[in-house]
Amino acid sequence: MFIQTEATPNPATLKFLPGRAVMPSGTLDMRNVAGAAASPLARVLFAVDGVSGVFFGSDFITVTKSDGEWQHLKPAILGAIMEHFVSGQPLLEDGAEGEDRDEDDEFFAAEDAETVSAIKELLDTRVRPAVAGDGGDITFRGFKDGVVYLAMKGACSGCPSSTATLKNGIQNLLRHFLPEVREVEQV
Repeated sequence: MFIQTEATPNPATLKFLPGRAVMPSGTLDMRNVAGAAASPLARVLFAVDGVSGVFFGSDFITVTKSDGEWQHLKPAILGAIMEHFVSGQPLLEDGAEGEDRDEDDEFFAAEDAETVSAIKELLDTRVRPAVAGDGGDITFRGFKDGVVYLAMKGACSGCPSSTATLKNGIQNLLRHFLPEVREVEQV
């Protein structure tokens, strides 16, 4: 098994590509050991000294470090990922939720449902594929008074360039197609 690695715009996060599906659908963002309880792989990754976040995408895993150098952390992370996939263990334990469930926390007025649907469509077709290429994900959180609220995940969470991505990229895109959008904010 050969696992490729890619740098991300976030210097604290590295993207690992195991060459096979990771999440069959959706994504899963774990920012601490407690959040990793349902995943054997995530638990092993958090056991590596210096790992502070794990994100599962469709065909990649991003790992965020709190300290240490990648040259020292990378061999342990690669070993954990390889051992997991070779062992045949499931990514998530039985009964565990495999997808972040953000829809429950969304907020918007009923009269904005059509605008929200258009926002989600633009995010899914134009933004999320590009963000996934950088090892992250972005999800809709809410819409109120012309402001779109988005959550950044994986490599995008805490990335130094995430503000530029939101303001210069996503905000301009949404404002171009939807004049009712005035601003984009990160939650």
